[in-house]
Amino acid sequence: MIKTISLKSKIIYAVMVCLMVTLLWIGDEGREPLVYTGSELQRTVGMVDSEGALMIRESMAKSGIIARTPQYVMNRGSYTVRMQYRAEEKDTVVELWEQANKIAAWQVDPQVREFSTDFTLSKDAKQLQVRVNYGGSGDLTIGSLELVPHTRFYTDTYFAIVVFLLLNGLVCLYLTKGRGYLTQEKLIDYSVILGVALLATSPMMQTYLYNGDDLCYHLARLEGLKDGILDGQIPVNILPDGLRGNGYLNAMYPYLFLYIGAFLRICRVSLALSYKVIVFLANLGSAVCAYAALKSMIRSRRSVILAVVLYTLMPYRFTNIFSRGDLGETLALVFWPLVIAGLYHVIMGERKKWYFLVIGFTGALQSHILSAAYVAAVCVVTALLYCGRILREHRYREIGKAAGLSLLLNAWYLAPFLYYYFGENIAKDVLRWSGYFEQSINPSNLTQTLSLYNKQYFSLGLALFGCIGIGFIYLLYERRGRMTQQEGFLLYLLVLGSVLTFMITGYFPNRALMENGVFENIATMLQFPWRFLGPASTCFVFVGAIGISRSEIIRPYRNYLFTLLVGLNLLVIVSVPADNNHMPYDNAQAVASKGHESKLITNIGIFYPHEWRLDGASDDKLVTSVVVSDMNHVTVRDYQKKGTKAAVAYTADSSECYIELPILSYHGYRAKDENGNVVEIMRGAGARMRFMVQGDGMEHRIYVRYGPVAGFVIANLVSALTIAGCIWYVFHKRKV
Repeated sequence: MIKTISLKSKIIYAVMVCLMVTLLWIGDEGREPLVYTGSELQRTVGMVDSEGALMIRESMAKSGIIARTPQYVMNRGSYTVRMQYRAEEKDTVVELWEQANKIAAWQVDPQVREFSTDFTLSKDAKQLQVRVNYGGSGDLTIGSLELVPHTRFYTDTYFAIVVFLLLNGLVCLYLTKGRGYLTQEKLIDYSVILGVALLATSPMMQTYLYNGDDLCYHLARLEGLKDGILDGQIPVNILPDGLRGNGYLNAMYPYLFLYIGAFLRICRVSLALSYKVIVFLANLGSAVCAYAALKSMIRSRRSVILAVVLYTLMPYRFTNIFSRGDLGETLALVFWPLVIAGLYHVIMGERKKWYFLVIGFTGALQSHILSAAYVAAVCVVTALLYCGRILREHRYREIGKAAGLSLLLNAWYLAPFLYYYFGENIAKDVLRWSGYFEQSINPSNLTQTLSLYNKQYFSLGLALFGCIGIGFIYLLYERRGRMTQQEGFLLYLLVLGSVLTFMITGYFPNRALMENGVFENIATMLQFPWRFLGPASTCFVFVGAIGISRSEIIRPYRNYLFTLLVGLNLLVIVSVPADNNHMPYDNAQAVASKGHESKLITNIGIFYPHEWRLDGASDDKLVTSVVVSDMNHVTVRDYQKKGTKAAVAYTADSSECYIELPILSYHGYRAKDENGNVVEIMRGAGARMRFMVQGDGMEHRIYVRYGPVAGFVIANLVSALTIAGCIWYVFHKRKV
């Protein structure tokens, strides 16, 4: 009998919810200014006095930019710049820069002690920075510099309140109507999944964003995806404001799951919190996929829960998240359990569960291209090994359905990817890591957890070695010579994981094999041998989790082993690399926590790598204004750019001249003149768009826009119809 909740309890619960919302609202830092003393500014010259002010003496014989703030990713809106100073001369200028462009400048008055001015950003900034330009005459002292929002820098508090209220709404719904639909066992399982995901995310539960090797690139992708959506691109193939507004190709790195963070950015949630939300969802997805995959293969709840804990908390996932900052591979690891379970069902399990393989491959492909290549390779090797069974039991039908549906679902991404990879002159050689063998690891590292003293630790962890031990006892000793089909598949996983682990170590002859052209070509494309840790760890999790419930030898020790393996895996959490910043505030005088500035990505920045740029589009070749071949014959009257759309007005008295727009000329752009006639786009210096002018002395206009590309539109339509068909099939099957 379900006990009714009393009115008193409901009132107390509602009061507590309101109190928590109030506390969240009071703690909102989005309205707090960014405040720097003179000593905290980035500076090139000067001395700091006892009060933290920056002093510049005329005797230093130095002029130019002498102090600056960090660079900010900042939402469009109105702000105030305020500076406390003492100046003897009036040649000091406060400047506002965005992506290496000076967008505003104000001269300070030596007769006053405070400078204050308002400015408005018409669009989101990527690298906004306030600089102080010293003229070189007279002494200058900078006491402090502030950047103040007229509304708020970000809406993280609003987002936190909405999530909090939604969670409480779900709790209320369960307490009032859901108890009959959710069994106690399922409630416990789901609680474990959520708890493990939260535990995996706990190292990120700090006010600031922990940096990683590739994090600046993934933040640039996330921010650029938001710009592409606002530009009207769906899917987003070009990041319109990347590379100082010249545009950056987005189609070469999967980005489906980044849409979650991009839509949060559209709601003005900070870039840091948007990224953390994606990481939490990746942790939650890893737990859910491990749960679903193991549950489809074995009924033991102990094994399923063990797999959830081992997989979600495995060391290599944390290396990717916190050390490497590799969001793509982190997301791809979510789907490896579904790939393994899908292969099992396609080859010897329940035929109707071939969709596991579709979801697993699609998820990997939409996360990380190299991980998708690993998945494809494992699928091919497995199919060849079990080709006899596949032919004998006609299981090639399920394989064909899985391959065909995967192709249709991913056509929207594959079409532009393949088009640009093979048809565009983009930088691809920089992706190849010529020193592949140098990234091999010592076997002694494989037993370690993460280390506070070594930034990157590539390890299986003690818990997974326990899984290997269970596999040897169960498969090679207890069941030797009398294995079932599933046990044979587990042995295959044990061997596959062991081979992949061996290929990671320095004992595998990577260096010698690099002399072979075929191996070198493949190895340099894979870049790092320790990428095999992902699939190897997944294989060992399956072997250990299933073996612990099936082995009769281990039966008396199951509970002890379960506790031991979970306990060993928890060591990963307590030793995640940290920078020992345990306190959220710098000092008692701080107006906001350390995370306030970090939410604007000042400690990391955003970065666009050289791969996928057009050849010749190096940083020194990027421009932000129209380039003309001869200023004596061509005059640019106006230039406007918004997203991937641009318009330029010019007059010219010679048809031998040309103009170049500050836009990289990727295929897919098209141009027309003021009469609607197509204008040929040529590729100029630095891979910019070049147009020959009409030299009749009249004013002419050229309008540029990206897309639509017919092939991409067809691929989008194919994938959309496939998704619609899958949804219809699922709902129709449920009704039947």
